[in-house]
Amino acid sequence: VQLVEPGGGLVQAGGPLRSSCPASRRMPGPSIMGWYRQAPGKQREWVSTVTSGGNTNYADSVKGRFTIARNNAKNTVYLQMNSLKPEDTAVYYCNLRGLLAATSYWGQGTQVTVSS
Repeated sequence: VQLVEPGGGLVQAGGPLRSSCPASRRMPGPSIMGWYRQAPGKQREWVSTVTSGGNTNYADSVKGRFTIARNNAKNTVYLQMNSLKPEDTAVYYCNLRGLLAATSYWGQGTQVTVSS
């Protein structure tokens, strides 16, 4: 399974940005799709996940500003980022995790830069 993330973007603080990540094929059985990010000099951190059933979870740092969604028919996960802050600047990675086979796949990462 390959996850392809289109290019990120440069946005001013307070602005919106939408990321998408299509998977090359559907994962058999239940799965979780999500987003993680890694800022310079920091460890990769979890941002948000959505199950194949539509249940969502968010890190406290993005709750109320980011919205995750997935289209199971298109094998795609989306991340709508609103009210962006400079501290949101990071490389964002999408992830697809199959629960039956305990497999995990990562996108190549996309740079999101928020200017103050």
